[in-house]
Amino acid sequence: METTGTELLIRIAGAAALLLWGARMMRTGMIRAYGASIRAFLSSGVRNRFGAALVGVASALVLQSSTAVALLASAFASVGVLKVSAGLAILLGADLGSALAAQLLALNIRETWPLLMLGGYVLHASSEKRGPTAKQLGRVAMGLGMIFLALSLLSTSASVLKQSDIVHQVLSALGNEPVLAILLAAVLTWLSHSSLVVLLLVAGLASAGVLNHDQLAFSLMLGVNAGAAVPAVVMTLSERHPARQVTLGNLLFRIVGVLIAAVTLPLWAAWLTETDYTIGQLIILSHILFNVVLVAGFILFTGVMSRLLEHLVSESNNVADELAPQHLDASATNLPNVALSMAARETLRMVDCVQEMLTDSIDALEKNDPKLCDQASKLDDKVDSLYEAIKLYVTELTRSELEQDESRRALDIISFTTHLESAGDVIDRNLLDTVRQKIASQAVFTRRGAQEVADIHAYVCETILLASQVFMEPNVANAHKLLERKTKLRAMEQESIDSHLVRLSKRKPKTMASSNYHIDLVRDLKRVNSHFASVAYPILEQAGQLHDSRAK
Repeated sequence: METTGTELLIRIAGAAALLLWGARMMRTGMIRAYGASIRAFLSSGVRNRFGAALVGVASALVLQSSTAVALLASAFASVGVLKVSAGLAILLGADLGSALAAQLLALNIRETWPLLMLGGYVLHASSEKRGPTAKQLGRVAMGLGMIFLALSLLSTSASVLKQSDIVHQVLSALGNEPVLAILLAAVLTWLSHSSLVVLLLVAGLASAGVLNHDQLAFSLMLGVNAGAAVPAVVMTLSERHPARQVTLGNLLFRIVGVLIAAVTLPLWAAWLTETDYTIGQLIILSHILFNVVLVAGFILFTGVMSRLLEHLVSESNNVADELAPQHLDASATNLPNVALSMAARETLRMVDCVQEMLTDSIDALEKNDPKLCDQASKLDDKVDSLYEAIKLYVTELTRSELEQDESRRALDIISFTTHLESAGDVIDRNLLDTVRQKIASQAVFTRRGAQEVADIHAYVCETILLASQVFMEPNVANAHKLLERKTKLRAMEQESIDSHLVRLSKRKPKTMASSNYHIDLVRDLKRVNSHFASVAYPILEQAGQLHDSRAK
C-alpha cells in the first residue's frame, strides 16, 4: 500500500519528536547522574581561557547540550565564581563539544537501538539494588536507543520523501534563499532548544537524499549554529548582568561567525564537496569545522568581548531587580537536590524580609514614626515576589521525576513559603494598620503594656530563628521545641490580655486610650508566631508524632 504525503510527514514529525525526547532523556540522565560533579568541575575555576574552553568541551560532551553548559556557566558568573571572559571561553568550548557529540551520535551504529533500550530498561528497573546512578545511566541508554531508532525511522521515511517532485521544488526555491534557510534553521533550533537534534535531523534528511542542494544543507547548518545560542539568552533575561553578559557574548560570537561563513559559503562549500564524504557526513563535518574555527578565531577576544558587554549590559537598579530572586538557578532543575537547596536558600531571604518587616513595625510603634511603617509595607512586595518565584521554581521541579524524599522536601518548601507569605500579609494588613492608627491617635501605652508587647515581639523573633534552623536542618527535637513555643506564646497572650483587662478595670487613662491597639498587636504577633511554628508539623508528622494536629 502506497504511503500518502500526509502519512509520510506525520511519520517524519513523529521521528523528530522521538529524537527530541531521546536527547532529553540522555541529557537529564547524565545531569542527574553526574550533574553535581560537572557543576563542581565548572566552578572549580580555570587558570586561562584555553583551559576554560577545554572545560566547556568536556562538559558539553557529557551533558550532550551546550545550552545546559551555558546556563551553568552563566549561573556561576552571576554569583562571581566565574569571570565573564572565562564564561565566554567555556561556551566557545561547549559549542565545539556539542558538535563533537553530534559526530558520535551520527556513527553508523543505529541498529544497536534494541539492545540499548533493553539494557537501559533493565538497568533503570533494577535501580533499587544498583543505586540511583545506575538508574540514571539506564535512562541515558534508553535515550540513546530512542535517538538511534528515530534516526532509522527518519532515514526510511526520508527515502520515500525524496521522490516527491513538490519537495524538490520547495527545496530548490529555498536553496536559492540562503538567508531564509539560515533563519528557518535558527528558529527551529531555538524552538526545540537542541542544536544537536536539529543538526541530526538535517543530516538525516541529507543522507536520505532529500537535501540534494549542497548550499541549502550548509545554510541550514549555519542556521543551527546561530539558533543554538538563543535559548540560553532568553532563559537568562531575568538573571543578574554577569549571567546575561555571558550568554549574550556567546550569541554575538556566533552571529559574527555565521555572517562570515555565509558570505564565504560558495568558497568553502565547493572545497568540502570535492571530498569523498556524503552530504550527510559533510553537514556534521562542516558543523565541527565551523566550531573549531570559532574557538580558534575568538578565544583571544573573550576579554575584549567582556569589556564591550560591560557597556552593553549593565546592572540596573530598578525595583524589579530588588525583588528578583538571587538563588533560583534555572540550570539546576535537572539536579533536584541542588535545586531544592537553592529554593531553601531563597526561602531564607523571605524569612529575613518578614523578620525585617516585624522589626520595622515595632520600631515604628516605639518611635511613633509612620515612615517606618511605609518602609515595612514595601518589604511585603518583596515577600510576595519571592513567594511567587519560589513556588513556580519548585512546582516546575516537581514535574520531573523525583525521589520520595525530594518530593517531600519540595512540598515542605512550598508549605513554609506559603506560611511566610501569610505572615507578611498579617504584618502588612493588620499589624502595621494598628501601628498607624495608634500613631495617628497619639495614644500611649502604659510602661507595663509597652513592655508586654516588646516581650512578645522578642519572643516571636526567637521563634523565627528556631524555625529557620528547623527548616534548613529538620530535627524532631527542635520541631517539638518550636511547637512548645506556640503553646507558650498562647499563654503569654492570655496573660497579657488578663493584665491589660486589670489595668482597664482601674480605668487608667492610658490603658483606656490604647486598649484596642494593645489587644490587636498581641493577637497579630501570635498569628505571625504560629505561621513560623508551622514548619514543625511536616517533620513531626513524618516521625509519627502528630495526633489530631497536636504533637504527641
